[in-house]
Amino acid sequence: MASQAPQELERRLLVPGARAVVTGCGGYSGRELTRMLLASGVEVVNLTGHPERPTPFGAQLETRPMDFARREALVDALRGAQVFFNTYWVRFPFGGRTHDEAVRNSQLLFEAAREASVGRIVHTSIANPSSDSPLSYYRGKARVEEALRASDVSYAILRPTVLFGEQDVLVNNIAWFVRRFPLFLVPGDGRYRVQPMHVHDYAELMIAAAESAEPMVLDAVGPETYTFDQLVRRIAQALGRRVALVHAPRALVHVATTLFGRLLGDVLLTRQEIDGLMGDLLASAAPPTGRRSLGEWLDRHADEVGRRYASELARHYR
Repeated sequence: MASQAPQELERRLLVPGARAVVTGCGGYSGRELTRMLLASGVEVVNLTGHPERPTPFGAQLETRPMDFARREALVDALRGAQVFFNTYWVRFPFGGRTHDEAVRNSQLLFEAAREASVGRIVHTSIANPSSDSPLSYYRGKARVEEALRASDVSYAILRPTVLFGEQDVLVNNIAWFVRRFPLFLVPGDGRYRVQPMHVHDYAELMIAAAESAEPMVLDAVGPETYTFDQLVRRIAQALGRRVALVHAPRALVHVATTLFGRLLGDVLLTRQEIDGLMGDLLASAAPPTGRRSLGEWLDRHADEVGRRYASELARHYR
């Protein structure tokens, strides 16, 4: 890693009255981050591709459209910000949006931040990005990191594995299936690892990274590591359910998740996401940077986790 977790704050950018721009305050990690920033007296600008959508924060924040065809509007939205928290990305190609386009748009955001004299960019990447990856998701994330390093703006790059908490996608939707079906289809042998981090821990890490003055690249990982089989069984244990794991070839799992996705009006798992999961890319060799236990969280929230299906398309595309 390029740096260690921030231990002592070298400066304070996020003082009461400071201005922070967050892409997607109504999104998952963006929502938790925004809640913490507002509670500390920071003025928050919600930079979003869906400015018409209400957020849980109402008039507490200012909303600006994230229109990549209007560069000057992006510069204006970022002007005066001490920190720009960037969580923008495209999980999978949909509706004409691609990972290559997301890379270009991210470069434009960084250029706009530099022109607006933003003090620091805290960027959400992904664990194990690689410019040589056969997966466009991980390859694109590596290209975005390269663009940020070349932007001449103070930066922190955080690389989460997978986030959990209220209304997350992966853990919640595994629980949704476990509640409803006696069998759970697992791609491959299920021995590949998952190292989940609580979304509140991640928001705290983003704020701490904003206060450091040094370039930073840091994996964002929780204190527990599960194999995928162990993860599904731990979720079932918390819910008091019995479930049989059925190991299947990745191609069969992709067909099954595609069919279920059509029934649910969503995209469950793409082929690339299955490959990334089986490639052990949702875990890290770095020390934990989060402290909340998934197992303990599941036991406390067993009554609500998985009650509702969390739709990615509904969250980001509708």
